[in-house]
Amino acid sequence: MIEPLLDLLPQLGALFLSAFFAATLLPGGSEAAVIAFILTYPDASFLACVFATMGNTLGGLTNWWLGRYCLHFQDRRWFPVSPTRLQYVHQRFVRYGQWSLLFSWLPLIGDALCLVAGVAKLSLVRAFLWVVVGKAARYAALVYGTNTFILS
Repeated sequence: MIEPLLDLLPQLGALFLSAFFAATLLPGGSEAAVIAFILTYPDASFLACVFATMGNTLGGLTNWWLGRYCLHFQDRRWFPVSPTRLQYVHQRFVRYGQWSLLFSWLPLIGDALCLVAGVAKLSLVRAFLWVVVGKAARYAALVYGTNTFILS
């Protein structure tokens, strides 16, 4: 039971990293890597979903941390966002709520949502819960779609 998992560990690690970097502010996507993994190892579809979700969630939380950390520099002259704009972003996030992080899987918008959650000082636990649910649903749909429409 454990040996097949150990054999797949390098590929799962690559999938994890692909998903992680796709969720950061760096450009990239992980969908092709997930689909390629499933096509190569159809019996490990669940593992693909788990590893991609973990990587993508940690990438989103990296953006959350950057948003939280950037506030240390808001009083500096070179800081790119005005205090008025920061207040506006904070109010919008509070108004539309934490549930908006369910859409953290969306390209570009999701990165910004995670960043704004950090700026709005959403707790790490709450950010994690919303982000992991949204990203897990996305990868579950991708894995299900691949297995249903491509492999069958």
